[in-house]
Amino acid sequence: MAYKSSPADLPGFFSDLVRCETRLYNALNDRLRERHGIVTSQFEFLRHLRDHPGSRVADLATEFAVGIGATSKGVDRLEKQGWVVRQRNPSDRRSSLLALTDEGLELVDAADRTFTERLAELIGGTLEGTRLTAMAQPLSELRSVLERDQIGMPAG
Repeated sequence: MAYKSSPADLPGFFSDLVRCETRLYNALNDRLRERHGIVTSQFEFLRHLRDHPGSRVADLATEFAVGIGATSKGVDRLEKQGWVVRQRNPSDRRSSLLALTDEGLELVDAADRTFTERLAELIGGTLEGTRLTAMAQPLSELRSVLERDQIGMPAG
């Protein structure tokens, strides 16, 4: 879909969107580190593995639009902490399936509560109810289009 002239300030919208994301991410990082000793990127990997059993490194890389090498290193760190294990993939010997350990599951469940509480604190007074729904819907649609068309995916 081509951009048509509109009163919307697209560069300003982009700036607000990115700066909000950065500040939310940093605030969530701080709270997760303080309470659970992890950062947001680790939490997101753990949550994805909890919610999508049998994921591979490539699945994480696709979900988070991160390169395979960086994703693999991130999983290595989670594995070193004892939160994730790599299991043989019976249908493809070139890849491993990732699974949470019991400790990893306990961590992600506790961190999920902290994450959700902190996010509610951060956006609660500004975006609630129908305002949140009105904002979430078009962002979800935009994300779907970008993912469908593989826009912004790293090369490796």
